[in-house]
Amino acid sequence: MELKELYQEIILDHAKNPRNKGRCEGYNHDAKAHNPLCGDKVHIYLKLEKDKNISDLSFEGEGCAISLASASILTDTLKGRDLQISKKITDDFLNMLKNKSKITLNSLSDNQITTISSLSGVQEFPMRIKCATMAWHTLLSALEKKV
Repeated sequence: MELKELYQEIILDHAKNPRNKGRCEGYNHDAKAHNPLCGDKVHIYLKLEKDKNISDLSFEGEGCAISLASASILTDTLKGRDLQISKKITDDFLNMLKNKSKITLNSLSDNQITTISSLSGVQEFPMRIKCATMAWHTLLSALEKKV
C-alpha cells in the first residue's frame, strides 16, 4: 500500500469512527471554534488534573472528514498525556502543516507519528489547512481558560 493510500485510510477511519466523541465527564477546560467559510464546528473538552496531566479529552463537532478526523486524532493522541508534552505535540503538528516539517517527538510511537502525519496531505490544499488545524488551535484555547 502506498503511503498516500494509507494516509487516506487513516483519515477516513477517524472521520467515520471518531475516537472520544462526546462530552467527557468532569471536564474543567473547554473551547469552541467555528469556520463560517465551510461550516466546520468543534467543541473541545478536557479534564486537566492538578499534576498537569490531561486525564480526559473529548470533542463534539460536525464538518468535513478532515476536520472530524483531526479532532479524533488529537484526542486519541493527547488523552492521558502530560500537559507540556501535549503542547509540544500540538506545536509539532501545527509546524508540520505550516512549514512542511516532520513529526519527530520521542514521546510518540511510530503508529502515532504515522496517524498524525496522515493529515500532512492538506498542505497541497491551502483552503483545507484550517480544517485540519481547527481542533488543535481550539485545544490551545481551552487550556488557556477554565469552565
